[in-house]
Amino acid sequence: MAWKCNVCGYIHEGDAPPEICPVCGVPASEFTEIPSSEEPAEESAVEQNVSDVMVQTMINWGVTHVFGMVGHSNLGLADAIRKQCEAGKLHYIGIRHEGAASFAASAFGKLTGKPAACLSIAGPGATNLLTGLWDARVDRIPILALTGQIDTQVLGPGAFQEVDLASAFSSVACWSRTVLDTSNHAELMNLALKNAILQRDVGHLIFPNEVQTLPAPAPQAGSPEGRLPNLETTPPAQSIDQAMELINKADRPAIIVGHGARFRMSGILKLANELGCPVITTFKGKGLIPDSDPLGCGVLGRSGTLVSAHFMNSADLLVVFGASFSQHTGINPDIPTIQVDLDPITLGKFHSVAVPVVGEIGITAELFLKRLKNPACTDRRKEIAAKKAEWTTEKKNRAAKHEGHGLNAAEIFEALSELIPENAVIAVDVGNNTYSFGRYFESKGQPVLMSGYLGSIGFGYPAAMGAWAAAPDRPIVALTGDGGFGQYMGELCTAVKYNMNITHILLNNHELGKISTEQKMAGMTVWETDLHNPSFAEYADICGAKGFRVEKLNELEDAVKAALAVEGPALVEIMSDPELI
Repeated sequence: MAWKCNVCGYIHEGDAPPEICPVCGVPASEFTEIPSSEEPAEESAVEQNVSDVMVQTMINWGVTHVFGMVGHSNLGLADAIRKQCEAGKLHYIGIRHEGAASFAASAFGKLTGKPAACLSIAGPGATNLLTGLWDARVDRIPILALTGQIDTQVLGPGAFQEVDLASAFSSVACWSRTVLDTSNHAELMNLALKNAILQRDVGHLIFPNEVQTLPAPAPQAGSPEGRLPNLETTPPAQSIDQAMELINKADRPAIIVGHGARFRMSGILKLANELGCPVITTFKGKGLIPDSDPLGCGVLGRSGTLVSAHFMNSADLLVVFGASFSQHTGINPDIPTIQVDLDPITLGKFHSVAVPVVGEIGITAELFLKRLKNPACTDRRKEIAAKKAEWTTEKKNRAAKHEGHGLNAAEIFEALSELIPENAVIAVDVGNNTYSFGRYFESKGQPVLMSGYLGSIGFGYPAAMGAWAAAPDRPIVALTGDGGFGQYMGELCTAVKYNMNITHILLNNHELGKISTEQKMAGMTVWETDLHNPSFAEYADICGAKGFRVEKLNELEDAVKAALAVEGPALVEIMSDPELI
């Protein structure tokens, strides 16, 4: 008898479901019995090969999706994945470039908190994964990389597609091992996923070609049972005491939330409402509180607003949940700060903070709420509303500017704020289009996925594919510039192949606008940032998607509504001004 977790997909074999899912922690009530007619026939020990055991172990850990490319040095592993896809236990998405596979898997993890896998061949296929894996690593996202390798007997002298993958992945993976014929195969997959999940990092396995189809000496698959601790960590009492002494006497506290608070906002918002204090987000945290919320003050830092800057700089205490204090965020180090994070290394990483609190963010916020004792702070809702009204006027003034070179970013995002559905997931790229999105888009609470610390151009469209895989029933919106989409244009064909419901908003200014801006600011000549582009709308039609082109503001609403109504991939190409950002 087998039982499947309805939340994460973990498969448990036994007469009854486990009391608690070892992967995602939900109770037994969230498990559904898999009818015996749907269970794959048990294969004998002789029939189970190394790849079969390792892929089943991967599934037992809750991995549901693999993004990759099948090739000559991963055929045995790919065949094991095929069997599980046909059994309904796994989903495979064949991409056109391995870099898109790792970006998609990274975005999947950013949206769900759970690892997806990316698959490649040896040599160039494996090295193509590295950028997306670095994106996951620096943004602290769990991800599993599966790379083929040439036969071990020809390793060394420089055979065709030979790359020392152990060395190549040593700096990007927190855990990387080669699968040998003598390995404990289930244990290798156990450890790859345990490290990826607990360290929120890259787990990597190298599969030499000849090992993949060897009979498994121990056909028993592994699982996370007894492997993962409960991470609902309560902070030390002394840390809570120190924090509450500051919170209870603060006059103008402000709360800042980052991506690390994505799944724990309930307690934070209760605390903010009790204090009547502003809630500011990092760019990676955009959408964690709707901009319409009376306490929502938008994004902080280079992509931020005048509202967020005012309320941070006027605060006498900052309470920061799940933010990394990156340079681009610009959290003021001169204001007394309480920093809360589950990772002790993150606490005070860039500068000393008044109270570093190690603990699970949701639990800590609830403890703060319980310990409030007649806080001295001023309710700032009216002040927030006044500053937001000033910002609305400023945005309208900016939107009114036109120089005849395309649409103004402020007017584009004013329209998109109304048009993008409240339940959408938004994947953004890198560049001025994204900075403008951070400033001008009025979030209704839509989760935003981005290449945060790495800031990798090209992330946007593959990330939308990862979001679609994680949430196929939600509207998925990709927001890119022409430069970013140009790096992974072929993936539009992937979206068509799998009928991904992705609405792509593409700002076309025929330029790497962010780089032009940097050259100007440095007093340099603008050089080699202009782009020769096709008609992206026509390109979408050629690929089998639906393309729309917008040259005037009065065309934008109808085009976006039509694209959102398409059951499958659609692209809206907006001719935009590179200067009015």
